[in-house]
Amino acid sequence: MSVRADSVQADTAQALVDGVFALGRSLRSVVSASGETQIAPALTSVLFALAARGECRQNQLAADLCVSQSSLSRQISELVAGGYVSRATDPHDKRASRIRVSPNGIEILRETTERRAERLRSMLESWSQEQALAAVASLTQLNDTFGASAQRRNPRPAPCPPQTGN
Repeated sequence: MSVRADSVQADTAQALVDGVFALGRSLRSVVSASGETQIAPALTSVLFALAARGECRQNQLAADLCVSQSSLSRQISELVAGGYVSRATDPHDKRASRIRVSPNGIEILRETTERRAERLRSMLESWSQEQALAAVASLTQLNDTFGASAQRRNPRPAPCPPQTGN
C-alpha cells in the first residue's frame, strides 16, 4: 500500500480524532442537559439505531451498536415496557424474537428529531447556509470513511429477512 505525498499528516489526524471526540462530548452534553425526550438519552440512541436498521433480532442490533447482547437486553426490556419497541416471535425460529420500533417509538423519534434540529438551528444562527453545508459534507465524508474502514475489518451481519403478513 503506497502513501500519497499529500496524505494527512499524523498530527492532523490526531487533531481530527481529538475534534471528533470533543464534538461527541459536546453533543452528549447538549442532549442530556436539554431534557429533550421522555426517555433516557441512551434509550433514545438505541431507538434511533433500531429505527435505522429496521425490524431485526436483538443480537443483530447489538452487533450494530458494538455492545453485548446482555447490556442491550436491559435497554430493550425498558423500551418494550414503555411501549416504544415491540417484540414478536421470529417466524423462522420460534426460539428467537424480533424487535422493531412501535408507533409510540416512532412518534418519540419524530419529536426528538424536530427538537434537535430546531435547537441546532438556533445554536448555528451565526453560521451561513454555506458553512453549515460544508460541515455536513465534511461529517458525511468522515462517516463514510470510518464506515468503510469498519466494514472492511468486521463485515456487518446479514440484514434481517423480510417479514411477511404484516
